[in-house]
Amino acid sequence: MAPELLQNALSGHFQLTADYAPTGDQPEAIARLVQSFRDGHKYQTLLGVTGSGKTFTMANIIQQLQRPTLVISHNKTLAAQLYSEFKNFFPANAVEFFISYYDFYQPEAYIPQTDTYIEKDSAINNDIERLRIAASSALLSRRDVIVIASVSCIYGLGSPEDFKTMMIPLRTRMPMRRDALLEKLVANLYQRDEFTLERCKFRVRGDIVDIFPAYKEDALRVEFWGDEIESLRELDPLTGRVGKQLEHFDLYPATQFVVHPDRLARAYTAIRAELEERVTHFEHEGRLLEAQRIRMRTEYDLEMLQETGFCQGVENYSMHIGGRVPGQPPWCLLDFFPKDFLVFIDESHVTVPQVRGMYHGDRSRKTRLVDFGFRLPSALENRPLQPDEFAVATGQTLFVSATPSPYELGISSVVAEQIIRPTGLLDPEMEVRPIQGQVEDFIGEARATAEAGERVLVTTLTKRMSEDLAEFMREAGLRVEYLHSDIDAIERVEILRRLREGRFDVLIGVNLLREGLDLPEVSLVGILDADKEGFLRSETSLVQTAGRAARHERGRVLLYADVRTDSLIRALAVCALRRERQIAYNTEHGITPRSVIRPVQASLLSEDLENQPFLLAEGAGNIDTAQVLAELEADMLKAADALEFERAALLRDQISILKGEKKARFTKTALYKKRSRKR
Repeated sequence: MAPELLQNALSGHFQLTADYAPTGDQPEAIARLVQSFRDGHKYQTLLGVTGSGKTFTMANIIQQLQRPTLVISHNKTLAAQLYSEFKNFFPANAVEFFISYYDFYQPEAYIPQTDTYIEKDSAINNDIERLRIAASSALLSRRDVIVIASVSCIYGLGSPEDFKTMMIPLRTRMPMRRDALLEKLVANLYQRDEFTLERCKFRVRGDIVDIFPAYKEDALRVEFWGDEIESLRELDPLTGRVGKQLEHFDLYPATQFVVHPDRLARAYTAIRAELEERVTHFEHEGRLLEAQRIRMRTEYDLEMLQETGFCQGVENYSMHIGGRVPGQPPWCLLDFFPKDFLVFIDESHVTVPQVRGMYHGDRSRKTRLVDFGFRLPSALENRPLQPDEFAVATGQTLFVSATPSPYELGISSVVAEQIIRPTGLLDPEMEVRPIQGQVEDFIGEARATAEAGERVLVTTLTKRMSEDLAEFMREAGLRVEYLHSDIDAIERVEILRRLREGRFDVLIGVNLLREGLDLPEVSLVGILDADKEGFLRSETSLVQTAGRAARHERGRVLLYADVRTDSLIRALAVCALRRERQIAYNTEHGITPRSVIRPVQASLLSEDLENQPFLLAEGAGNIDTAQVLAELEADMLKAADALEFERAALLRDQISILKGEKKARFTKTALYKKRSRKR
């Protein structure tokens, strides 16, 4: 890191790093929005077309205002893309990533019609959990922080006060007994393991304590001399090699749901009192089954809380544990920010309705659990923020979208437009063709585009249609993949990366090929059944989807429709008007449109030295063979124990390939896909 960047990082100063300056209508938009923030206005909107550099504008606003910032995206794929871009703009500052840490999540539910209880089931992604904790710890320790988050940021977390209070400050030559440190580690939910040093665990060897923080990629070695910390050193958890000496280290808890022991004791009493009240209520109504059910479940949870400080479903007791009263907003990521933080809501026309709709869906499911004795009424307080609570918690906000809704426009004090692209690129040409023979017609267009070395996107109305179309186009000789919501977040990023790298030419989707996707290689977008009026073919959807071709100088859009719906007419008019303004600007300034050139970046399958996701560069796609072999061998043995011999055989073959016994080369993505499909 350059000396000036290091100095800025130490001083908590945001330092924007870019090889270019604002251009086109970016300077005017930046100036208007910065002034609006400084004037104290609550809401403002950035109306920027696809490819106009909205992220760069946001980065310049952060640079000028020097305030911690939360950027909210409506899906994980776009969040990962934003994370990568902001990381490049602010390499010396803390750019963090906060999305839902579940690879799989089945919420607890009860269906009274069939008397079916569905127990909560989930699979937590440890890497994403680490990034979430890293975001929380950064917010409590510095001001130069940008957090890229999904809407999961409005869901309940532990108290930031408890999280900070439970932090263990470690300093060289600091008086501290070794056993006192061990007690604090256990209270912070770190587990002792003398054999393996893994994340959220520690081991003890005489006067040496090795700790693997929940939010770091390197471990920490604490060496004692009597009742004093003699030294703090970085430690490679795999090789055991000791790294550089540290003067101080703030060790944060292993989870964001850590609770101070005094607060837990008070919560235990409050939960017990609510339980007795609820049992009395059910018995008074003659519902003895529900009374017995809630008593057994809660008694078990109370015993676990008392003995271990944790229980399955501990979040359902968050009101008592956090010391809140009914109706009081739960703690969430927003509470970790200082009061003067900024909020940028990316693709606000989609993200704002998501935020506003989360509460009611969560409430209806939990109400049935409470009514039938599966949970105490206080479980209803484990919830996302309500819309009015979100508005109070967020402070000054910038809505960012190419198609902001009337809601955002109506409440904004300033609406800044970015219609001109720095590259001079125009909105794509849009052509309407008949639906009859649309698939065959589009295959011909896609083949010609692929032969020119360019990429193609096509949208359908359903997941099944996307899969069937992919199979049909493969039979026609095209290299095709599909993308929809059944594919997990990390694999979605990998699919987009492979498209950009040219490993295939055509990507088929339903609703994910819209807002924010930055795919400069795409020159052709096809919208099948464009006259089927509805959410997927609304004016907003059509404009957003068409925008995916706006980063290529030969970008064009084919819409297949027999009827020109109102949405289609308005979308064509909006794009035509923007194109007219862009042509006029280019003519006035002598600009020749040129395609965007951007390196491939943003894979969540690898991490850099600062423990953050980054994209594998071309030629750097090899993986840590030893690590993957260990994972595969463990899975193979587990499959064999479960009598899943077919899967075990597949894993055995993959192990042979990695060991060089068979001639093939797999990336981690390929292995992941094979294993996922087999399951």
